Amino acid sequence: MPTVEQVMEALKNCYDPEIPVNIVDLGLVYDVKIIDDKTVYVKMTLTAPGCPVGAFVAEQVKEAVMTLVEGVERVDVELTFDPPWTPDRMSDEAREILGIV
Repeated sequence: MPTVEQVMEALKNCYDPEIPVNIVDLGLVYDVKIIDDKTVYVKMTLTAPGCPVGAFVAEQVKEAVMTLVEGVERVDVELTFDPPWTPDRMSDEAREILGIV
């Protein structure tokens, strides 16, 4: 059975094409649930509600989890803007990469 840790590690391979930091370190992933042996649920947001790459990032998430987490055949991605994303959600490493003190 896949684990949340395996899914989070796979999600570190997903990027907003405009930001050189993965979606985990950006703080875009709000929740991960293992539904069953083959299905994973990811609740996430984007840096802005009008972000034009939302569908692209959601597809990246699906592909990364299905490719990198053994046995997963389905990934349901929910995009939400509640609560809205803020830079406070970023990891220290992401802040350093982006030059935010």
